[in-house]
Amino acid sequence: MYEQEMRTYRMLNDLAEPDGIVIFGGSDDLELPLCELKQAFALEQGVYNRSLPDLSVKDAAVLYETCAALLHPETVLLHIGEADRGWFAENSDEFDRLYRNLITQIRSQNKKCRIAVLSLNNPSDDPVTAEMNQHLKYIAESERCEYGDITVKRVWNPKETKEVTSFVQAMGLVQTRRAIYDLVKILFGCTAGQEP
Repeated sequence: MYEQEMRTYRMLNDLAEPDGIVIFGGSDDLELPLCELKQAFALEQGVYNRSLPDLSVKDAAVLYETCAALLHPETVLLHIGEADRGWFAENSDEFDRLYRNLITQIRSQNKKCRIAVLSLNNPSDDPVTAEMNQHLKYIAESERCEYGDITVKRVWNPKETKEVTSFVQAMGLVQTRRAIYDLVKILFGCTAGQEP
C-alpha cells in the first residue's frame, strides 16, 4: 500500500529544500492548491504536501518517516483522522496514543519543529467527528502543539486575506516564519467549513 506515493515522495524529497512547511494529512488534503497559495500569499518557505489517500493514524508514524522526515521540516501541519472515524468510536484511547506517538517521533527528529494538529471537517455536525475534534484539541494542548480549528463555517475571502497579508508584509511586520494560525488560514481556508 502506498508504494507509488512513497517512490514519488522520496524522489521529490531529493529536490526539496529542508526547513519548510509539511502538510501531512489524508485524502482531503491531496488536492490543496499549494502552488497558487504559496505564490499568492508570498510564502517564503517551501511548502510540501506529503498527504496520502485514506491515511490512518495507525500507519502515520511509519509513513511520516518514509515520506516527510527527510525534509527536516520547520513546521508540520497534521491533518489526520478522517480515515479513522469508525475505528475511533471503539478505540479512542488507542487513537490518542498513536497520535501522541507521532508527535513524539516528529519532535525526536527536530526538537524545534512547530507542530499543529488540525481539526477534521464536520459540515454535517456528526457527533463522532465532533468528539474526535475534542480529542485532537486535547492532544494538541497536552503535547504543546497548536490546534488549528478548520471546522468553523465561514466565508473565506482570499482577496481580503491577501490584501491584509500584503499590508502586514509591506509594513515589515512579518518575518519569513509565519504564525501557524496564519498558515492554517492560508493553506486550509479554501476548504475550511465547506461541504465535502
